[in-house]
Amino acid sequence: MLFSILSGGDIRDIIVELLLSLPVIIFALTVHETAHGFVAWKCGDNTAYNLGRLTLNPLKHLDPIGFLSMLIFGYGWAKPVPINTRNFRNPKRGMALSAAAGPAANLLLGAISAVLYGFCVAWYNYLSYTIDNAFFLQCVEVMINLFMLGALYNFLFMAFNLIPVPPFDGSRVAFVFLPPKAYFGLMRYERQIMIGVLVALMILSRLGFSPFSWIAEKLTVWIASPVADGFWSIFQNALLNSLS
Repeated sequence: MLFSILSGGDIRDIIVELLLSLPVIIFALTVHETAHGFVAWKCGDNTAYNLGRLTLNPLKHLDPIGFLSMLIFGYGWAKPVPINTRNFRNPKRGMALSAAAGPAANLLLGAISAVLYGFCVAWYNYLSYTIDNAFFLQCVEVMINLFMLGALYNFLFMAFNLIPVPPFDGSRVAFVFLPPKAYFGLMRYERQIMIGVLVALMILSRLGFSPFSWIAEKLTVWIASPVADGFWSIFQNALLNSLS
């Protein structure tokens, strides 16, 4: 991500986007891991609860290297929430649900951010016709960028974690459909698989193609565009009524 920002050139835009990206990334990672632990707790595993991981305190969840990787490359990770499948009332179901909870939380956050992004775009257009306050308009611009980044990062993190190979969350969901012998055979190589996937994604990113960024952008536009169009129609009617 930092590489793509730096290629833009304008130092002011770089600083603003970095400052806005920091809280978005931290919040996305924190909610993702908290969701894992919360659903595991509801399914019968108290491990994360006992270790104090059912919290929105980012210091409990952030991995420094994973955070920097997310900021620089657009791909990263937090400290995995510990889960003991033996505590689940139904181990396969509990593992699948707790694994899916993280990406699902990011999907929800991304959708909310995209809706707010679309609304703020329409609101900004309306305000540009109705007020003459440059500072207030700049504040709304910051909100637009913040919600846009919120949508992009959360959708990207969701798609990234759904990769169906260890150690990503998608592999835990796939555990439901794989024979235990095949699943645990793959788990033996999860570190090597993770390194291989990250290297491949970083190479693709440097070549100008990021599959998960593409997914994130498409989802953001798909949600935000009709929201912006709908609210702009409402604001246009308000403008016409005020002039009549």
